[in-house]
Amino acid sequence: MSAEITVHVRGSNRAGRPLLLLLHGFGSHEHDLPAIAGHLPPVWDWASLRAPLAAGNGGFSWVPIEVPGRPDPQVVADSTAAVLAWLDVNVEPGTVVVPVGFSQGGLMVTQLLRAAPERFAAGVVLSGFVLDAVLPGDEALAASRPPVFFGHGDADQVISPDATARTPAWLPQFTDATEVVYPGLPHSISAEELADVSAFLERVLPDGATGR
Repeated sequence: MSAEITVHVRGSNRAGRPLLLLLHGFGSHEHDLPAIAGHLPPVWDWASLRAPLAAGNGGFSWVPIEVPGRPDPQVVADSTAAVLAWLDVNVEPGTVVVPVGFSQGGLMVTQLLRAAPERFAAGVVLSGFVLDAVLPGDEALAASRPPVFFGHGDADQVISPDATARTPAWLPQFTDATEVVYPGLPHSISAEELADVSAFLERVLPDGATGR
């Protein structure tokens, strides 16, 4: 299993520049989320990964949808390992990395933080959720408490209500969580939400990490 990076990479990609790791949702592909990058601070380079599982109609997924909001933990672990393996090969150690995921990609953000909290400066979960399981990395994550932005609409009819409710209950136990609920927003990303994500990224970027 492998994750494929899109050809689109913003910025110089030289040592020291921070990196956004863009993780798309179910049935999409690596050319989807780069559309939001233009609304985020230009100091960040970005890489958009393709999920490893074919979902039909030219789309891909991180996990199959069987029981909504409760994916197979082993498949989630396999996809998480694929992303971490890609990072090992393609991203220089010490790079400031923040995963940004939509829907299933948001699940992957939380999984990456749980699997390797030392690798990531923060996380951004957009209309996503957290796996309902206890994982070996949870204790280390609770000790480091990275900042996590969790944004979602109150009119989302795609993510199951129990998965959405589970996430803001879980995040404060293990991360420095910021939750924003957008009235009337369906399973989507709004301009208001992107402005909030942009402000969040400005706050979490460590001093001296711009690579300028």
